[in-house]
Amino acid sequence: MPPFIRSFGYAFEGIYYALRTQRNMRVHLGIGVVAAVLGIWLGISGVEWAVLLVMMALVLALEMVNTVVEALVDLVTDRFHPLAKVAKDVAAGAVLVAAILAVGVGLFLFLPRLLHLLFNL
Repeated sequence: MPPFIRSFGYAFEGIYYALRTQRNMRVHLGIGVVAAVLGIWLGISGVEWAVLLVMMALVLALEMVNTVVEALVDLVTDRFHPLAKVAKDVAAGAVLVAAILAVGVGLFLFLPRLLHLLFNL
């Protein structure tokens, strides 16, 4: 198998590992699926889909980067070290920032439509 094709296999193994072992990865994916279903149901535009998909990918990608940081820190030391804590906390903080932004984008995209449906039945 060509190395280029093989690299896709490794990438999918990484995604599968993250989904299998990281609860927050599954939570974020589930929320993304709910957002996608809402997007279909509410008929969001192409540009809105692009923004929604970018936000979903950003949160999932940062969750995987957080998993990498945690694994590397755990590989290097099994003892508490202040810098190990900084690395793990900052990586988790990056996920939190992206998730908060994604919630804001979701509210911006969906709330007006949902309110319109609710009050114009």
